[in-house]
Amino acid sequence: MSGLIDLFSLKNAASLRNIAGPLLIVMILSMMVLPLPPFLLDILFTFNISLSVIVLMLSINTVKPLEFSSFPAVILITTLLRLSLNVASARVVLLRGHEGEDAAGRVIGAFGHFLVGGNYTIGIVVFIILVIINFYVVTHGAHRIAQVGARFTLDAMPGKQMAIDADLNSGLIGEEEAKRRRAELSQEADFFGAMDGAGAFVVRDAMAGVMVMLINIVGGLIVGVLQHGLDIGTAAKTYTLLTIGDGLVAQIPSLMISTAAGLMVARVGSDENIGQQFLAQLFTNPQIILIAAAIIGGLGIIPGMPHFPFILFAILLGSLAYFRSRLAKVAKTAPSPIEAPAAETQEVSWDDVALVDVLGLEVGYRLISLVDKAQDGDLLKRIKGIRKKFAQDIGFLPPSVHIRDNLELKPNAYKISLKGVTVGAGDVYPGMFLAINPGRVTGSLPGTITQDPAFGLPAVWVEAGLREQAQIQGYTVVDASTVVATHLNHLIQKHASELLGREELQKLLDHTTRELPKLVEDLTPKLVSLSVVQKVLQNLLDESIPIRDIRSILEAMIDHAAKTQDPEELTALVRARLSRSIVQQIAPASNELQVITIDPKLERLLMQAMQSGGAEAAMEPGLADTLLREANVAAQNQENMGIPPVLLVPAQLRTLLSRFLRRAIPQLKVLAHTEVPDTRSIKVTAVLGGRA
Repeated sequence: MSGLIDLFSLKNAASLRNIAGPLLIVMILSMMVLPLPPFLLDILFTFNISLSVIVLMLSINTVKPLEFSSFPAVILITTLLRLSLNVASARVVLLRGHEGEDAAGRVIGAFGHFLVGGNYTIGIVVFIILVIINFYVVTHGAHRIAQVGARFTLDAMPGKQMAIDADLNSGLIGEEEAKRRRAELSQEADFFGAMDGAGAFVVRDAMAGVMVMLINIVGGLIVGVLQHGLDIGTAAKTYTLLTIGDGLVAQIPSLMISTAAGLMVARVGSDENIGQQFLAQLFTNPQIILIAAAIIGGLGIIPGMPHFPFILFAILLGSLAYFRSRLAKVAKTAPSPIEAPAAETQEVSWDDVALVDVLGLEVGYRLISLVDKAQDGDLLKRIKGIRKKFAQDIGFLPPSVHIRDNLELKPNAYKISLKGVTVGAGDVYPGMFLAINPGRVTGSLPGTITQDPAFGLPAVWVEAGLREQAQIQGYTVVDASTVVATHLNHLIQKHASELLGREELQKLLDHTTRELPKLVEDLTPKLVSLSVVQKVLQNLLDESIPIRDIRSILEAMIDHAAKTQDPEELTALVRARLSRSIVQQIAPASNELQVITIDPKLERLLMQAMQSGGAEAAMEPGLADTLLREANVAAQNQENMGIPPVLLVPAQLRTLLSRFLRRAIPQLKVLAHTEVPDTRSIKVTAVLGGRA
């Protein structure tokens, strides 16, 4: 039974909270229309002052603006409340003002009589001073700070969102933390934007107070003289005092709300509230306090100056400086706690050594929109797709790409770095399209002539309206995000072997262990070390051979590791095991493999060079130049015929020739005789060194 009662009470409390807001707004607006008795006015004026004090105390003790995120709405509600009370009190003052100073309620009478001594001239002056302070100083300053804060918060949003996405991509934070940070960032921007708008309410409220006072004084004179037969002096004194009391009752809460608004938007980021910051930063330096005491004391002894207050404050400040200096000495002479050495090492520690990002992408400020989801930037999504496709095609997951903005770059520039070294750079233009000439276009296009940053093809940046025309003329048209993503993908593929570090290899083996535990256990560390496995896999990746078939690779190494531990020999044996997939990758659509071979005389010369030195530096320069020139011509002829260029050599020469030719002719694939499956026939299309 008690549980049902508790549940019923909880439901009732939730229902009351749901209707409290609408009910409050309706009651405030109804006060502008319905007449209120003086007693109820006293209650509402007291409530208004109490609410203003609560808001001011909250703003002082709030550490972060978002802790009081409803403050803009509070400003609107309190402003409406004051305006409604102004209307209601004006009605009562005009209807019952002739009855005396307490006719409009004791609160208005007290403010009009006791606070200004019953002198309406003093009351008008005090009221105008309060309005000037509120309108020209506090309200205007808070409004301006809110405007600047809103602008800078919005300007900083893309960079902050990019930092969140970069931390998420790098694995420093999880998806939930990223969502929380994005929501907090959005709420911060909404808060300052709402404060910018709410400031206009406070400004107009101060102006309305002056206008209401003037209208009430004029209206009171007319009503008192013409309707109630009072003389002008009596009417002026009575209605002016009541109007001044009414204005002060409204302006004092308005001043407190304006002060609270200024405190909310003027605070600088800290984990302390305003009071803590004030005491911690203003009265901590005893030397400054002592200098101030000397200056105040010097003013106090000047003839004609009021000696008592100046000397009193000089003594107080001197005492404060003395006690502060004593506390500082005690802190210095006190024995250091055990944690002191740790605190000292935190100043300069290994935490200050930042590791170099394996993969990095830096963008100029105009390219932030490409990596900002709020601005429909899809580059982050494309990069995730690139890493996923790389993992599926190559066989391991590459490191995360750390993205950051760099103000030192040109606005439209980007650069891609590998282990801190720039490996690619370019310029892209958001909103425009890159028309790439693949070699068969039918016309030219107006725009900025450039090159495709990934492959160096001639290209031109064109406006969005020329996209269809460019496609009709045979251009390959891509947007800015695709240009950056394609360039990044090309570089990742090109430097795949460098991306397979020890950490990535261990994760690959851990992943393989879940499926093939016995295979990994038999290979490392029993037969070969982890570094040998890494070198073999890197050798394969250097020649664009995927390592997806990790089962065959590890089995080949297990079969031959007892005979040799040399990574180059193991690589050759692994390539022989992967022969079908290697040839399939080169010529997938034909059973006949068209190849370039080497003249037997040249083969003997290369064998002799290899036996004498074992390195390409041992090759005679004239011979090396001839071989390179003829291989380049033969490869070009193969490509012109639409045939992938393949050089078929003896197994002993394959590694030497591959390293020698790979840099100058990257499209040429060097195969050993042992790497051609029996199911493939061979057709020789060119012979190198026939005249050697």
